Amino acid sequence: MSDPEEVELEARLEEQESFDPPAAFAEQANVDDASIYDEFEAAWPDCWEAAAGMLDWDEAYDTVLDDSTPPFYEWFTGGSLNASANCLDRHLDERGDEVAVEWVGEPVDEDNRSFTYGELHREVNETAAALRDLGVGEDDVVTMYMPMVPELPVAMLACARIGAPHSVVFAGFSADALATRMNAADSEYLVTCDGYYRRGDPLDHLSKAHDGLANVDHGTETVVVDRLRDGDGFGHGSGDDEHDYDDLVAAHEGATVEPVSRDAEDMLFLMYTSGTTGEPKGVKHTTGGYLSWVSWTSRAVLDVTPEDTYFCSADIGWITGHSYIVYGPLSLGTTTMMYEGTPDHPDNDRLWQIVEDYEATQLYTAPTAIRAFMKWGTEYPERHDLSSLRLLGTVGEPINPRAWKWYYKHIGDEACPVVDTWWQTETGGMMVTTLPGVKTMKPGSAGPPLPGVDATVVDTNGDEVEAGRAGYLTVGRPWPGMLRTLYRNDERFVDEYWAEFSDTDSDDPADWVYSPEDGAKVDEDGYITVLGRVDDVLNVSGHRLGTMEIESAIVGVEGVAEAAVVGGDHEVKGEAVYAYAITEDDQAESEELRERVVEAVEAAIGPIARPERVVFTPDLPKTRSGKIMRRLLENIADGDALGDTSTLRNPEVVDDIQARASD
Repeated sequence: MSDPEEVELEARLEEQESFDPPAAFAEQANVDDASIYDEFEAAWPDCWEAAAGMLDWDEAYDTVLDDSTPPFYEWFTGGSLNASANCLDRHLDERGDEVAVEWVGEPVDEDNRSFTYGELHREVNETAAALRDLGVGEDDVVTMYMPMVPELPVAMLACARIGAPHSVVFAGFSADALATRMNAADSEYLVTCDGYYRRGDPLDHLSKAHDGLANVDHGTETVVVDRLRDGDGFGHGSGDDEHDYDDLVAAHEGATVEPVSRDAEDMLFLMYTSGTTGEPKGVKHTTGGYLSWVSWTSRAVLDVTPEDTYFCSADIGWITGHSYIVYGPLSLGTTTMMYEGTPDHPDNDRLWQIVEDYEATQLYTAPTAIRAFMKWGTEYPERHDLSSLRLLGTVGEPINPRAWKWYYKHIGDEACPVVDTWWQTETGGMMVTTLPGVKTMKPGSAGPPLPGVDATVVDTNGDEVEAGRAGYLTVGRPWPGMLRTLYRNDERFVDEYWAEFSDTDSDDPADWVYSPEDGAKVDEDGYITVLGRVDDVLNVSGHRLGTMEIESAIVGVEGVAEAAVVGGDHEVKGEAVYAYAITEDDQAESEELRERVVEAVEAAIGPIARPERVVFTPDLPKTRSGKIMRRLLENIADGDALGDTSTLRNPEVVDDIQARASD
């Protein structure tokens, strides 16, 4: 992270206006009393019995929190349960004929499928029996390399049923990424598919899976889902080590598999995420703490009820899909939605069509998507009836105030609260956000820590900063949804997440502080505004400035839809601000607009943040998860070689930006 000798991170953007929860929403909210904050604080850690109490336990736990060996905390010790049973079996009596999963395929009106809780339970049991027959046993890691098809959550829940941790690899990742993760996990089983659709075209996925398997250093059994059933298939081989999913499931038709009772601290899944060393980190999440956390936050923050049709537009290949498409919503017995395609195919109103058709009650999406919606214009949501929506949410990165207010007004009709949620793969679920029925919303600010969560903004010495100041976001107490360690690498777990602000020689939990490596600022109400990764902080003439604040100022300019800011080398300042901006569809790129961008940054942040250059671009380089790859923009600013662009979903835009920047 930062060098303690460096200048502290500065907060410069002015406070934004605030919005009270809509009265109609507050009246029906799952959490409608602000006293929950004081109650949880007074009862900590026993307050988390409220989360554990939302689950069915095979054996009751003895202790809420065992903090005797920090940072290797254990939650609900002595208890046992099964995640699949909590997501399926316990709902069968009351919800067996109700829809559990609404799957929307990309070809419009062709491939949509609904699974009731009874149907999902049946297919999960048959799949669990098939996997067990292949040799999958307790604690065997099963890798899944699949797009947004319903067989993915089926396979996840089937693994959970037999006590086998799953490791989902995002379908957009390369063959090498698959091999790296399977080798790291010693995974001998892969569930994948022949292909899937993207913007109307069938994509060959299995060839990529085969390329990855060629570099796995041990034998594997592979199960292949036939997604492309209508003549678009690329075919798949058969043999002793490759099996057709439909054939396997059919061979176990009607099978029932007794859920394996798992210790609360037994691993539920692995999720590999990027690390500072370049080697992916195997984040380990456990059964009791993780499931209780996503159940509680789904209910308290997303206001999910069994009667809802809840729509999260994320991919299950990421933690958001694990927590808030699969485990959280299904544990509550609601209807959860999955969408295979993109929001701009066949037209820019695709998401709004889905919301209208299914009468979705919540929409949880990313700021990247919201900025795209802004760019496309209000005419697209205006084509559709979005009145079924009760709550809106954002996830994945900080959202600038203008995008927040656009979302609130044009999608929620100012009747839906917006929960701006900060959390990570490692936290398992939401940590900082408003409770929508009781807390005022401040556009651009995630909000206060959730009840029972000890999130604090500190300086480089670990001391809490004053209101209005910026620093580094930390979490001072454990929480049930936290990662337990990095798979087979306890030392790296401590180094990556705890060493920065902890006394690592101490056995006292009070001396251990979790560091997510995000910059943040805090206001007088305790609301936290996340400023972005510490790596994204700019050091301009000794002033450390967060990119989020500068980008928010740029997007506040009428006609600008999205912006990215990076630092470039400067002889005098050391580092200068370089801005890349996408204009709205009806806005011409002009020198006058460029001047307005510069003026807006100076007015909001100060002359110190004045952009050295403003480059207009039709798009920004983004990973397949939608995050801006600022490293490439930094290379362009410095005139350096671009390096690898293979992880981008739009690699062609890099040459275009480079040409524009050199004009």
